[in-house]
Amino acid sequence: MIDFSPSDEQLAFIETVDRFMDRHLPIEEVRRRDREHIPPYDLLPAMGAAGLFAAGLPTEWGGLGHDWRTVALIQERLGYRGYMAASIFNRVIGFGAMSLLAYGSDAQRRVLLPRLVEGRLLIALALTEPEAGTDAAAIRTRATPQPDGGFRITGRKTWISDAGGADFLLVAAREPGTSGAEGVSMLLVPRTAPGIAMTRLPKLGNNAMPSWDIGFDEVAVGPEALMGEAGRGFRNLMSTLHYSRASMAATVTGCAQAAVDGALSHAKERKQFGRPIGANQTIRHRLADMQMRVDQSRLTVYHLAWLIGTGQACRRQAAQAKIIATECLQYVAEQGMQILASAGYAAESDMQRYWRDARLYSFGEGTNEIQRDLVARELGL
Repeated sequence: MIDFSPSDEQLAFIETVDRFMDRHLPIEEVRRRDREHIPPYDLLPAMGAAGLFAAGLPTEWGGLGHDWRTVALIQERLGYRGYMAASIFNRVIGFGAMSLLAYGSDAQRRVLLPRLVEGRLLIALALTEPEAGTDAAAIRTRATPQPDGGFRITGRKTWISDAGGADFLLVAAREPGTSGAEGVSMLLVPRTAPGIAMTRLPKLGNNAMPSWDIGFDEVAVGPEALMGEAGRGFRNLMSTLHYSRASMAATVTGCAQAAVDGALSHAKERKQFGRPIGANQTIRHRLADMQMRVDQSRLTVYHLAWLIGTGQACRRQAAQAKIIATECLQYVAEQGMQILASAGYAAESDMQRYWRDARLYSFGEGTNEIQRDLVARELGL
């Protein structure tokens, strides 16, 4: 039997998130940072001090030993209160902590996990290239083995979120002469290593989550940079993406609920023809459909969290959750814009931010088309 009722400890984490956001990222600050394109990297130590990063990590690595359901609840609440906080949380947990736990060495874990838990470390995933995004096996960035066991990295990555604020780049690169899923290694590269050149990319939304174009020109790293086995990192990369997709699903579900709540509040307050617009069947039914989509997304996320927490295989469910949640947010943000009309189109509106930001998520972390193909393969097609 699956019980999705939050425990007292999980409710306490949700209250911790609310206190953190009230103090550090109230809605006025979320709006300001979005308007001025200011990422929340400065808040990482405060998130660490609040115990948010420790929640889902094993006690032997400085965590609190909670399962992924607690992590998903934290992600959902952060997404509800301010996506920029949820996004940076997901970097620390998905790209950092879970990658280290899944395929990092004990030495890497000993050095890096305590810093992650305390909010003193940020890792960005450097995967996408001009010719390799959805098709991760098309990676062209080269990692040439060196006699000392290290590598020299040459190539280009693009649309790398939060790279400018990261301490390390988790770089997917391949040995010369290999192709497809073979020959890929995962390398933990200091962002300030000689030979790295970075350019910030202008974009439509997610203004507090900057994206970067990165060039690697004979960037030298030692053998300690290798995460997992050399040349066999593609499976490890899929593990990182598995957790990042689960994180995105939980986060955007919270954001979608915020969009619904904003539209519902407006429908109760806005009057036309002498009565609230929510009294009109068209608006009422639209809001009902919006809430049903969010509830479906939430149940999908909770089921996935239960599967992860109980150690069950869930590649299909992770892909499904990512599809359902991201398309839910796009749907409710679009409907919310219609309900708010000019009020939603105003630059100071939260709804227009949800609408702008939502467009990324159906192709970020692997396009939804590829996720559907993965689901089909899991069904034996």
